[in-house]
Amino acid sequence: MRTAIRSAGVFPGLSRRAIWRAALAVAGAVVVLPAVARGQVPPASGPPAPLALAAAWDVEHVSPPFPPLMRHADVEARLRAVTAASPDLFSMEEIGRSVEGRALRHLWFGSGPLHVLLWSQMHGDEPSATAALFDTFEYVRRHRGEPEVRSLLAALTVHVVAMLNPDGAERFQRRNAQGIDINRDALALQTPEGRALKALRDRLEPRLGFNLHNQSWRTSAGRTGRPAAVSLLAVAFDEARSESEGRVLAKKTCAVIRDALEPIAPGLVARYDDEFEVRAFGDNLTRWGTSTVLIETGPYPADPPDPSLVRLNFVAIMTALESLASGTVGAADPARYESLPMNDSAIFFQLIRNATVVTGTGIAPFKGDVGLVASRTIEEAGGRLEIHQTLRIDDLGDLRVFGALETIDAEGWTIAPLYDLALGTGDETRLPDWSARQGAPSLAPGEPADLVLLKPLETPGAYRVERVIRSLAVVSK
Repeated sequence: MRTAIRSAGVFPGLSRRAIWRAALAVAGAVVVLPAVARGQVPPASGPPAPLALAAAWDVEHVSPPFPPLMRHADVEARLRAVTAASPDLFSMEEIGRSVEGRALRHLWFGSGPLHVLLWSQMHGDEPSATAALFDTFEYVRRHRGEPEVRSLLAALTVHVVAMLNPDGAERFQRRNAQGIDINRDALALQTPEGRALKALRDRLEPRLGFNLHNQSWRTSAGRTGRPAAVSLLAVAFDEARSESEGRVLAKKTCAVIRDALEPIAPGLVARYDDEFEVRAFGDNLTRWGTSTVLIETGPYPADPPDPSLVRLNFVAIMTALESLASGTVGAADPARYESLPMNDSAIFFQLIRNATVVTGTGIAPFKGDVGLVASRTIEEAGGRLEIHQTLRIDDLGDLRVFGALETIDAEGWTIAPLYDLALGTGDETRLPDWSARQGAPSLAPGEPADLVLLKPLETPGAYRVERVIRSLAVVSK
């Protein structure tokens, strides 16, 4: 329903408060705004700004549902559409070419004295923020007449490189076509993409930079058992992690972002390790005078996770820009950033707890937990691109210290390798004679997660299939 309304353009130019009401009416408070579902109803004077931004995203966003499928041509088309629709608001130039000759575009808007630079997808397989930048442009275009956006345009000049590594994005890989990690090329400058970013920074001398990335789906918010959907970093500029006026500004900006995101994603915001990396762009931009905020997008407990993560990025970016424009960032408390839980690797994609584990190798069954991790690849099928998600077994045994995006309590159940591909939920079955199944799949770390969860029936040796887990799924249909 939301898609139909957005496409029809029902809400152009509405205020935040009107969008808030429309979003609740169209999608329901529980879906759109989890904080409302918990009883945190906004006051009569209007919703808190971050929640209003989230509601605006729900009815206005133009980002695709699956950012990993975006390619350079898609970004080019969106940037050209933005500048064509509002040539008096957005300007664009080419700042270089990738190794394989794809254009690197710099888009900017606003006319204020405070210059801010955002760059995304310097790792080609990290596209969440690129999609959120599309929504940022759309929001600024639609709401340019409102006080908050008018103030932003008057106070800031916002510069954006939406896709710094188009060759990597074409392959959905971290590195560029040379095989170099652009984010480790700030000093050697052997990549044309890195040289373009360095030259743009030197020409603009922006006050603040935003380095936009994705991080591993294993990343947790400390040892809370919760995923780190967004991790923040006020980037250090030396080994001592010294303070400076610019780094304090970055910490305050991170504090603003934390306070904006926590009502929408409570407990899912963390802090990235601030160890100095001498080769990295964020660290060196900070040394060169552009203090940098790192925003890392991580896992999220939704299927698919992408829209929710893009939404969080959009709220983070818009809230940060508005606070810089209004000057309210100056009143933010850096301790709100510094008290965030540190990134950890303490979650799985799925965690099956308390099961009787049958490994399929002839070893006697034992009780334990099984932790699964997920990865994505992009494959071409029938002339179109698809996201393929692969599950594998990462660990088994006593995994009580870990969390997961999905936890399955399998107390009283048996977990075994998927010995019959035709099995489905509700089927009755018996375990095979594993000793006679030479070369059969096994349940072991590193193996594909083709598994079956079985509940014993009253008849000895008989089971009911409770769930089938398959190692490969297409998630972009």
